[in-house]
Amino acid sequence: MIDAIDKPAIFINPNYVIEAVNAPYKNTYPVDIKLGYSTCHYVSHRNNKPCDQCGEHCPMQESKKTGRAASVVHVHTTSEGQSYCDILMRPIYGSAGELLGYLEVLDKLSFASNRPSAGKMVGESDAFKKMLNKINRAANSDISVLLFGETGTGKELVSQALHSSSHRANKPFVVIECTGLSDTLLESELFGYEKGAFTGATASKKGLVEAAEGGTLFFDEVGDIPLSTQVKLLRLFETQTYRPVGSVVTKKANFRLVCASHKDLKRMVEKGEFRQDLYYRIAGFPIALPPLRERQSDIALIAAHFLALSTQKKRFHKTALEKLNNYAFPGNIRELRNIVDQAILLSDEATIYASDLPELDTPESANSHKSSERFNRVMSLDDLESEYLKKVYADFTGDTQQLADALGISTRTLFRKLKKAKVSSDEK
Repeated sequence: MIDAIDKPAIFINPNYVIEAVNAPYKNTYPVDIKLGYSTCHYVSHRNNKPCDQCGEHCPMQESKKTGRAASVVHVHTTSEGQSYCDILMRPIYGSAGELLGYLEVLDKLSFASNRPSAGKMVGESDAFKKMLNKINRAANSDISVLLFGETGTGKELVSQALHSSSHRANKPFVVIECTGLSDTLLESELFGYEKGAFTGATASKKGLVEAAEGGTLFFDEVGDIPLSTQVKLLRLFETQTYRPVGSVVTKKANFRLVCASHKDLKRMVEKGEFRQDLYYRIAGFPIALPPLRERQSDIALIAAHFLALSTQKKRFHKTALEKLNNYAFPGNIRELRNIVDQAILLSDEATIYASDLPELDTPESANSHKSSERFNRVMSLDDLESEYLKKVYADFTGDTQQLADALGISTRTLFRKLKKAKVSSDEK
């Protein structure tokens, strides 16, 4: 069974001891694996204790509790150094129903890193790892993906990761900027046009759909597409066919669809600003990109990543990192990069101090000041929870189910708490 799997795989007993291993797994780690002796946590992490005893989530423990498969994203020490791996742990039972052990299968995530790396997504927070898991699952299929989140969270980088990790990686990756494109211009850009189709069309032109043949078509800010054009996109996405402007010949398209938006598309559907049928066509697999304020443990790492991309060799003083960690980053990762670039120019030494950072005073800072004033008076815990729920419900860009997941509670519990806080749950 192990040898039939083309990905790195091992079979381990309930005591973490490896009893079978395939060749791809052996090639992944620079450790001599001794069957019946070596443990999975030592081979992958160089730890003498299981992951849950070293501050990480252990998929075997979850699988033991549920009796079902479990997955987690960990950083492993491989032959290529530190590498993100998506781990799938599956319990294996005997003919009498007894637990024999666990099959562990790995996917190496080459598009992410826990250290400064050019061209890769960088982070190590739980929110970041959760996102990596979803990216990897989506990349292995042709399902349409919708990336949603605030501006500056890295949607184009995620879309490129989806493409580079798929079977279409050696085909084109074509980006369509939907913002600012008129109905007519978007149609001609997408589908191309024939000579004489309109004034100025002195020659035929291939459209972006044809340019993406066999690859990935990424619609950035899909929420900005005019309603009149949305029906034409729906036909393209459903039938994978289109007609160039001025042509009577229908062409067949072959592409993987990825869309992104910082807008709440579900809310737009309710308002009649976005077609419902188109929404469900593009949102086959939604992936939420967490804002930087929910990835606070990643801020110093990402800042160091941007420093490493500079030709000037500088480092951050701890006071500068403290100031960055205490900032809300309304512009997210894009804003952080701008701050780092400015700090490099403003600093006179090899060390960047807090005083070298540009002004970080924004409406968010004012809100936090008002918040501190509000907490000078004592509030009951119930009032505090209600006030927090009102704010997070108003600001959260996902739907109610996604908000419940982010809060770590069930949807039913969230509805009950919203009702108690006098928040209308009909808005999402």
